[in-house]
Amino acid sequence: MSADAAVDLPLFPLRTVLFPGGLLNLKVFEARYLDLVSRCLREGSGFGVVCLRQGGEVRAAGDAVQLEPEGVVARIDEVDAAQAGILQVRCIGTRRFALGAAPRQQPDGLWRAHVHWLPDDEPTLPPPELAGTAKALGDAISTLTAQRAFPFAEPHRLDDAGWVANRWCELLPISLAAKQKLMALPDPLVRLRLVDEFLRQRGVVAG
Repeated sequence: MSADAAVDLPLFPLRTVLFPGGLLNLKVFEARYLDLVSRCLREGSGFGVVCLRQGGEVRAAGDAVQLEPEGVVARIDEVDAAQAGILQVRCIGTRRFALGAAPRQQPDGLWRAHVHWLPDDEPTLPPPELAGTAKALGDAISTLTAQRAFPFAEPHRLDDAGWVANRWCELLPISLAAKQKLMALPDPLVRLRLVDEFLRQRGVVAG
């Protein structure tokens, strides 16, 4: 499908920013999202994760909601139904998209919108001046693995600037608004340079 083709996509608004290649664990219990997960599994499709600029994940009737204009499609990877009426869902971020029109809410409460695909990051080697940021991520992964923490899906692509930038964006203690802007940047090297600057300012990477 071409990058400018519009599709109708179900949305899952959250107080988080999903990045391509990122892991997302969801506890699903609302009827509209239980139905969405079932439909995605049946059809082999995904759903759009968009960050909430205004409003909460669980809302009462009449609550104001404002969504960020870009999001990422989540592909369901694993589903566990250990409790009746509750699903633990593991997803992986895939394609980025931009909302093409105002999202609309169905009678069952599910949000949908016509979206346009944004170009995927081109695989790009981190340049020599940013190699320290890639190495620091590799060191962080080794430390987390030793602690039996596995925040990233494999394979770990430390030779891909976009992948390195995205994983750092998930780890950094920055605002949702900042994460959103970084996710939406079209150039993976610009994204990585901004991450590198942040890490150097805090002494994570040597200046």
